[in-house]
Amino acid sequence: MATQPTAGGVQPTEEPITCPAHLDGVAYLYGHPLLNSLSPPLHQTIYNALGLNWTQIPLSSVTGTSATYPPPYTKSPPIEKYLATIRANPKFVGSSVTMPWKVSIMPHLDDLTEDARQAGACNTIFLRKEANGETSYVGTNTDCIGIREALVQNRPEGTEDPYRGKPALIIGGGGTARTAVYVMRKWLGASKIYIVNRDRAEIEAIVKEDQERNPSADKAELIPVYSPAEVAQLEAPAAIVSGIPNYPPKSPEEITARETITAFFNLSSSTTPKGAILEMCYHPVPWTEIAELASSAGWKVILGSEALIWQGLEQSRLWTGRDLIGTPGLVQRVKDVVTNSIAERAPKSNL
Repeated sequence: MATQPTAGGVQPTEEPITCPAHLDGVAYLYGHPLLNSLSPPLHQTIYNALGLNWTQIPLSSVTGTSATYPPPYTKSPPIEKYLATIRANPKFVGSSVTMPWKVSIMPHLDDLTEDARQAGACNTIFLRKEANGETSYVGTNTDCIGIREALVQNRPEGTEDPYRGKPALIIGGGGTARTAVYVMRKWLGASKIYIVNRDRAEIEAIVKEDQERNPSADKAELIPVYSPAEVAQLEAPAAIVSGIPNYPPKSPEEITARETITAFFNLSSSTTPKGAILEMCYHPVPWTEIAELASSAGWKVILGSEALIWQGLEQSRLWTGRDLIGTPGLVQRVKDVVTNSIAERAPKSNL
């Protein structure tokens, strides 16, 4: 795998795959960089609450320092080594999968859920016992559940099904955008889906892949929107998912995309009040420029930590086989840990 040097020219190193002898079960966090991941403390909270002697181990190492720019790089083991290790490990219970492996790991697994296929990415591996007694290593995408539950659990007050039959807007051109398109169609019932991104080629790739996966005309149409002028002619969305980093726009393409997004925030009618936006970016600060623009325009902002919580709960449900939502106090404990962790890591000047 190609590696990237830090500013000092230091190459990342590969972390050995470990499994401490004192544990009864081990989950892994597979990907890089993992410097700011909240997955291990989230899952440890669940294991502790259930009385399980389990932990989640990040598979990465760090080079450089916190002052290095670009940030310190990490490197995780190649797919073949990783899968061979977990298949040989009787204590393995499951794995979170993050960049850069979410897509490339899919052909190496025994099976994929429909959520993974339709989202075009795998963020979770779980074990499934087959009728013949063998164990299958199955890939799924719990980000779907995270996005769905974040929007449904935090829907605007006084509304029962605010998103169905209305347009949705997706901001971005990566895996989050693809997953959000699937969620808007399958669970939230969007009538059409607008998509805005600084890179036209990325939008075109999403549209092409979507057509290949869903050739049927009986689906919510994907509609690329490239300029603020186009927005004025459109019906206002009821739900928005933003999956872009919290950087101020600099290039002409970024500036146009930001102006287009802002035009959507200000789009309204007497029959369509402002809806909810899920801002998936929560690092280094949970309140982003996008969140501020949306809030100022009257939108309900749902922080990305909400999606993180619900996708993590679904991961642990698959790994433990337990009813986590029904376990008294567990969801709130997880929410408290995630909220406190984000607050501790955020620059104090931005709090």
